[in-house]
Amino acid sequence: MVIDSRTDEQTSVNRIRYKIGGKIDKKVIIVAKNNAYDMLYQKLETKEGEKDIFKLARVRERKPKDLGNIRCIKDNNHKVLVNEAKIKERW
Repeated sequence: MVIDSRTDEQTSVNRIRYKIGGKIDKKVIIVAKNNAYDMLYQKLETKEGEKDIFKLARVRERKPKDLGNIRCIKDNNHKVLVNEAKIKERW
């Protein structure tokens, strides 16, 4: 396949191949996700799966709370500084 095409015919053929390839990729991804969800649901129906449900719930509960160390400050021009060196310089 020639990416650097000069003629309109080559360009149109490459465009069609690109679109078809993208559609195939999307279908493969959908099938893989469906298989992964099916396995997850089968696992969650077991006794071990009950424990996993609570683990997932804890992770979902903690995720929005875990912000880490967000450090930002405004300079004299009211622009937000996020670079650690510039923040120290401002202090």
